[in-house]
Amino acid sequence: MKIKKLNILSTVERVGNSLPHPAALFGIFGLITLLFSLIGAYFQWEGVNPGNGEAIKIVNLVSKEGLHRILLEMVDNYTGFAPLGIVMVAMLGIGIAESSGLIRSSINLLLVKAPKNSITFLIVLTGILSNVASDLGYILIIPIAGIIFHSLGRHPIAGMAAAFAGVSGGFSANLLIGTIDPLLAGLSTEAARIVDPYYYVMPTANYYFMFVSTFVIAITGTWVTKAIVEPRLGKYKGNAEKEEISNLSKDEIKGLKWAGVTLLLFLVVIALGLIPDHGFLRGADNSILHSPVLKGFIAVLFIISGTCGVVYGYKSGTFKKHQDVIAGMNSSFKGLISFLVLVFFAAQFVAWFKWSNLGLLVAVKGASFLHSADIGLIPLAILFIIISGFINMFMGSASAKWAIMGPVFIPMFMLLGYSPELSQAVFRIGDSVTNVISPMMSFFALIIVYFEKYDSKSGIGTLISTMLPYSVAFFIAWALLLIVWIILGLPLGPEAGLYFAK
Repeated sequence: MKIKKLNILSTVERVGNSLPHPAALFGIFGLITLLFSLIGAYFQWEGVNPGNGEAIKIVNLVSKEGLHRILLEMVDNYTGFAPLGIVMVAMLGIGIAESSGLIRSSINLLLVKAPKNSITFLIVLTGILSNVASDLGYILIIPIAGIIFHSLGRHPIAGMAAAFAGVSGGFSANLLIGTIDPLLAGLSTEAARIVDPYYYVMPTANYYFMFVSTFVIAITGTWVTKAIVEPRLGKYKGNAEKEEISNLSKDEIKGLKWAGVTLLLFLVVIALGLIPDHGFLRGADNSILHSPVLKGFIAVLFIISGTCGVVYGYKSGTFKKHQDVIAGMNSSFKGLISFLVLVFFAAQFVAWFKWSNLGLLVAVKGASFLHSADIGLIPLAILFIIISGFINMFMGSASAKWAIMGPVFIPMFMLLGYSPELSQAVFRIGDSVTNVISPMMSFFALIIVYFEKYDSKSGIGTLISTMLPYSVAFFIAWALLLIVWIILGLPLGPEAGLYFAK
């Protein structure tokens, strides 16, 4: 049964959208950070980093040194803000593919062939799986989901919300081992060796659990979209142009075939570079996970999407000369103007918050609180999820948080008889479920811009109120899965049980 419009979500949206423009709001957050850095330094707020034993003190940014740093690094904060370069490079290639008509024709083909009742599930699932390819989901899957929903006569923001839920809320789930797995496993290994000097956490430590989680999150995200988000948004009444679903022309089919051949050639080259031992596309450690294909996937996306777009354009007749290709790249940047402005203020806020050590101190204090709780495994795991999700609202990097929290929670779990693999899995749940409502998430500003394409009145309130049901539902579904997993005593991954023999 579909759930009726929730007044609390409308209130969240109304209050959120009554706030200043997102760019101004990030500027205000930055000023608040400066104020709290002053207060924290004055009252000597401090803690101890469990990772290295060093003292954590609040840095006063309202000082001579702080002012100098703000002025000297303002440009670097902006140009070095991770999503900025990623979005701009990716959009150059996607702009070619879009202006050539390749994306529109591909979507039409998908909509004609795919069962309509499975579209939502496929979008959420694709979002989850895209995490293997770095930030592909944020750049490509989310905006395309909006186009697909709009073409089907459904609210485009609901489509983007479903994709965003998969990409960001389902960040830790996947059917394949992603780049985050060996990174977290390495940190977990170091933390586990505080108790057992020979302990090793494998990159596959949570694979079984995350494999099953993929389907749990995809099903949950589909249900939330259909039962809560779409009924609440209602029928789309905006003026954004709809991509009409139609049968492809002969020229479009010809273009798609040649673009498909081009894509296949790229895949063959990539396979030849990755599959053989010591292949030319493997990483410096001879691994696939650290290969330039995965770590530099945005560059790969630019090359493949741009090349396929050019091939499609010339074969279908939409491109007549090279100036058409350049025009396509130019047009892709027109929609980024508001994003470029927004990112400037977001980048300053994130940098100042990091410099002040406020986020680091919140993480350590949260970890200390959970460490002091003397409760059973399931309540402890649920509380750990909540604490991890809360801390995620203040720190964006999963590896940075785990570098701080791992040395506290892994030894604590081990001394209580629980494995490092279990504490890592619990952390990953909490770190994922609040991604979609965390302003510290790197691509938060970009999602607001996506929403504004279909509703110019969209703001932070619209985004948070739309995504809050996913956050709550994912927390409940994932926590229940974890409880069942613990009760059944299932391994989390290959040679990764729930318990540690002291």
